Amino acid sequence: MFELTFQGAAQTTTGSMHIVDINGKRILLDCGLYQGHRKEAFEKNRKLAVDPSTVDAVLLSHAHIDHSGNLPSLIRAGYRGPIYTMEATRDLCLPMLHDCAYIHQHDVEIVNRRRQAEGKTLFEPLYTEPDVVQTLSQMIGVPYRKAIDLGNQIQATFYNAGHILGSSLVEITARQPNNSQRRLLFSGDLGQPGQPIIPPPDILPSPDILLVESTYADREHPPRANVAARLRDYIIDILQQKSKLIIPAFSVGRTQQLLFFLNGLLREGKIPQVPIYVDSPLSYKATQVYAKHTDCYGENASRLIRKGVDLFRMPGLEYLTTSDQSKMLNTAKGPMIIIAASGMCEGGRILHHLQNNVGDPRNIILITGYQAEGTLGRRIVNLESPLKIFGEEFELQARVHTINALSAHADRVALREWVRAMNPEGRIRHTFAVHGELEKVQAMCQILREEGYHNPKAPAPGSKYRV
Repeated sequence: MFELTFQGAAQTTTGSMHIVDINGKRILLDCGLYQGHRKEAFEKNRKLAVDPSTVDAVLLSHAHIDHSGNLPSLIRAGYRGPIYTMEATRDLCLPMLHDCAYIHQHDVEIVNRRRQAEGKTLFEPLYTEPDVVQTLSQMIGVPYRKAIDLGNQIQATFYNAGHILGSSLVEITARQPNNSQRRLLFSGDLGQPGQPIIPPPDILPSPDILLVESTYADREHPPRANVAARLRDYIIDILQQKSKLIIPAFSVGRTQQLLFFLNGLLREGKIPQVPIYVDSPLSYKATQVYAKHTDCYGENASRLIRKGVDLFRMPGLEYLTTSDQSKMLNTAKGPMIIIAASGMCEGGRILHHLQNNVGDPRNIILITGYQAEGTLGRRIVNLESPLKIFGEEFELQARVHTINALSAHADRVALREWVRAMNPEGRIRHTFAVHGELEKVQAMCQILREEGYHNPKAPAPGSKYRV
């Protein structure tokens, strides 16, 4: 008998955390950071939804902060058990969790200056560097498809989820008192087939219980066929204008996709050499991890590696890690391409580049990912002007373009094809749609019903099921 408790990414996309109780063991699937309005997020992240002393093992699907980012809080609260994950995920968590701790500490310092002046009690950061160091020491990297013994007749195995480097489907197999076996499969975040670096998700037919993500269950992504051609057009434009192509990009996944396409355009002689700056210490570290774990690549990228192509090195490319290097770009003349975090323009070095470049109509701002409501990135996409950056207003004169075909999440079509392949005989009896807002998980439940799944559920936060 499995008992499932859905504590995060239930009718929302953040704070992934699902508790599995089986054969006297408690297993945590992910321990992600809740991301949203700052005050609400601060409160939710400080109140762990599970007692660390009751947890026997953590199984981490991938490195994105909404899946891994609250692990140091679990450790800070006393958890000292194993955190099993893919080796590539462990390596990505090293820079990502350190970066997250730095941001928490920096934000709390700013808030505390105001609270101290008002005579209020000071806040503590969610976690600090030593908590991250301890978290990483408890992470055990494993390869795909190797079973891990969790005790009490329970095994866990990771399979490729096709989302980002090291992303995993997590399978838990438990032998029951009657000697039968039951399988639970957690999709983590499923990838969109056809990504340039990562292979499509594995298919593991007919688990007894399926937890499936729903992020884009209600929409289809545009085709990727013209991404390289559009990038080429924008680059030719800035070469002629002697201007700048500014690209806000997530450090993990999106930056590496962009470099892959730029590398191909250069290799094939479709663009001349142009200065390309990746201006983000985290992006640089994440790209090093991508370059190391070629074992996680799909056939397209692997074939290039076998030919001796270095996907993340090319003429004109420079990784900037210091603030002084970044500041030099403020007065540098184009043409140049600047790829900087954060992807939604809510923090990081991209803000400085926008501040210095949105007023020039020769420049292009290229948005390549989803921009949440209320973010600066969304205001740029909506062509709102003036834009408030660092408390000052700037007229948006630069041209704004979008490429929406690079999502690493499976869309409605890909989700349907995956769940259809998972259930060829209609035997899966217990299915839960997670990691999506209410309308997304409802759309996922509809897909599941149409594909022969019995009574799929969209669990609410805190809900429990015995199956």
